[in-house]
Amino acid sequence: MLAQAKYRKDYKHPDFIITDIFLDFQLDPQRTIVNTKSKVKRLNSESVTLRLDGHSFQFSSIKLNQAPFSNYQQDAEGLLLDLSHVEADEFELEIETILVPAENSSLQGLYQSGEGVCTQCEAEGFRQITYMLDRPDVLARYTTRITADKSRYPYLLSNGNKVASGDLDEGKHWVEWQDPFPKPSYLFALVAGDFDLLQDRFITCSGREVALELFVDKGNLDRANWAMESLKKSMKWDEERFGLEYDLDIYMIVAVDFFNMGAMENKGLNIFNSKFVLANPQTATDEDYMGVESVIAHEYFHNWTGNRITCRDWFQLSLKEGLTVFRDQEFSSDTGSRAVNRIHNVKILRTLQFAEDASPMSHPIRPEKVIEMNNFYTMTVYEKGAEVIRMLHTLLGEEKFQAGMKLYVAENDGKAATCEDFVSAMERASGIDLTQFRRWYSQSGTPELTVSDSYDERHHIYHLHVSQMTPPTADQMEKVNLHIPLKIALYDEQGRKISLVHDGRSVHDVLDVTQKSQSFEFHNVYKKPVPALLCDFSAPVKLDYEYSIAQLVTLLQFAENEFVRWDAAQMLFARELKENLIRYQHQQALEFSSEILTALQQVLSHYQHNVALTTLILTLPKETEFAELFKTIDPDGISVVRDFMLRTIASAFKELWLKIYNQIELDCYRVTQEDIALRGLRNLCLNYLAFTEFGNSMVNKHYLYADNMTDTLAALNAATKADLTCAESLLADFEQKWQHDGLVMDKWFALQATRPDEQVLARVIHLTEHPSFNFTNPNRIRALVGSFINHNLRYFHHIDGSGYRFLTDILIRLNESNPQVAARLIEPLIRFARYDEQRQTLMKRALERLNEVENLSKDLFEKIEKALQ
Repeated sequence: MLAQAKYRKDYKHPDFIITDIFLDFQLDPQRTIVNTKSKVKRLNSESVTLRLDGHSFQFSSIKLNQAPFSNYQQDAEGLLLDLSHVEADEFELEIETILVPAENSSLQGLYQSGEGVCTQCEAEGFRQITYMLDRPDVLARYTTRITADKSRYPYLLSNGNKVASGDLDEGKHWVEWQDPFPKPSYLFALVAGDFDLLQDRFITCSGREVALELFVDKGNLDRANWAMESLKKSMKWDEERFGLEYDLDIYMIVAVDFFNMGAMENKGLNIFNSKFVLANPQTATDEDYMGVESVIAHEYFHNWTGNRITCRDWFQLSLKEGLTVFRDQEFSSDTGSRAVNRIHNVKILRTLQFAEDASPMSHPIRPEKVIEMNNFYTMTVYEKGAEVIRMLHTLLGEEKFQAGMKLYVAENDGKAATCEDFVSAMERASGIDLTQFRRWYSQSGTPELTVSDSYDERHHIYHLHVSQMTPPTADQMEKVNLHIPLKIALYDEQGRKISLVHDGRSVHDVLDVTQKSQSFEFHNVYKKPVPALLCDFSAPVKLDYEYSIAQLVTLLQFAENEFVRWDAAQMLFARELKENLIRYQHQQALEFSSEILTALQQVLSHYQHNVALTTLILTLPKETEFAELFKTIDPDGISVVRDFMLRTIASAFKELWLKIYNQIELDCYRVTQEDIALRGLRNLCLNYLAFTEFGNSMVNKHYLYADNMTDTLAALNAATKADLTCAESLLADFEQKWQHDGLVMDKWFALQATRPDEQVLARVIHLTEHPSFNFTNPNRIRALVGSFINHNLRYFHHIDGSGYRFLTDILIRLNESNPQVAARLIEPLIRFARYDEQRQTLMKRALERLNEVENLSKDLFEKIEKALQ
């Protein structure tokens, strides 16, 4: 297989650009004719060849200035036009292509989703529609005309504002859309279908009225209101916090069932995976509601950070994604609980992004080398990218950060920008030197901070000694020192906060760690303090400080910072797991520290002080979270020890769990922070009680009386994880009730795939034949296969290799139909270096089998090659 790598250093400005493009779609699922007229402008007078990207369609004809043109060469990836006889620097190209949306299983370009037709063009999907300069730094004004059967496709949608429409003979109609803002081809969108429509309006801060339209499949209108409210909330917040106002007359969202991603920010017409639009109390959990709100906000915020300002090339992807994830995180924090949102984001980072850093696919947030761009829509680019923006915000403060944002927007509106353009704007607006900070963009891996301390009792001086080190990664052996903001607090043994003072002056609580080793000195400290380190997770690093149990209990009980309290509990759990894993591996009896149990009981007893935080503190980390504590992962040991810890906590506090469960009463379902917190704690109580003698009757009753999906799913989860006798009847009841609804059945598939028993793989294989399962739908695949391989640590990594063989079979099947989904599913296999020799051998064997597949996609090839290197 010849897969060419592209390098960031090789970027060249385009020799030609397209300034205006007119697209005419004669839409039919079996034969769509696309006529494209592009105004081309030559920027480099020396250039006499024009390379256009394009594949996976039937090429019909090409004209130059309305005359047939034949001076070109065609290959599997595009057209090379010889323009040596074309003297004009501006000319029109007219290209006709023929597509078959019904047969496009890649879900890129133009494809059929259910009864409708839609597009997905990011990153390089537009080239599956027509020949095009398909690169993000070519920005054109788009006019789109769509003609189709009116009864089959009453709604014909595209980017921008609707400018004309009409009816034709033979039951057809047409609509024309015009987008006044130049955009790259990846932001083009088209949707045609018959939908239920929810309409609303938003008055912008300058008094303009914007029509809001939300399209959902027929029968789902009662599940669209929350998404619409989330959109209006996002629009208002972006005006108030960032001063950014929406710019078109209409904003549309369409929910589709078949979608590889979560959603897509196409200008004025966002196409969403229905998972992140549809929600009502019967079908969606509290977590789903928050997910819908967050993703709606994320795609809306892209209007400025992604659309009006786009990226120059795909190596700059974090410019739009890291910044927009930071913005959606801030939105969720400003409109909800800042601590709860921060904790959820850090859990994702520590579990998924840190694992990516340690894998063969490690890369900086601005990668240097790419074979398949779809492979770089990663946790690193998105989540770590957001952390880099957050560190900038921490170093600059809100006022200077917003000044930087204003300068960045003013200088780059309507342009294709780079990460350097963003950092430069922040630097110039704030007056703060960010030279060393820039290294975060080019260095991969997770930095490790080692902290020790010393106390001078005589002079009341406390020292913190900090050293930084980033281990070598697969892509980068040599590492340099980074600028790391380390936020701290000091507490005395009674939990009182100590002022940070040096030479009589107050010291900022964010320490600038810039050297390999540094010491920080604090005066007027009258007893050795307990340090709270990395408050709010001020940098995406691993922290090594030898806390005693007593110190962690002090932080758990008294720290002002809610993140610090939660993190202290995480460290206590990690300590217990590590010690018991050694006991397990030496076939010794497992033990649980009474000191830690007492501290946890105290938190639970005072749950009214902070219900949401209590739930997060008392929630035992998942097996996959615990796995990230180790260089070599022991799936069996982690599973056994975690189960022991779970049952110990359940048994130790069973009367308290029962008391709190009965105390919490909610008369109806409301999506408020208070109610979500109370439901969360009540369902946590149920989860622990499932492992006691009360389990079966309580869980059964909870399921029967549940009036919302959050409570229903909590009962099912408790029943399956505790392997209760009621589990089978409850699962059967749920299946019978919801088998018509794919999105709800995804929850059922995920539960089945994460059951902690020997028969789980056989059950998963059997469920691939279930009437509600569909191999062409990415949501179904992620729910069943993805849940098993990513969240069932013990049985996916069964020592007989059956899990690896199963995944390999699935990947071979998806290689041809949807390589993008296949490349996301292969991740657990390429991380074989984290396991024992026997498992490593089996995983490598699976990768070698994949490597021999004929017509292996670039998506899979790149990851397999990096892993086997």
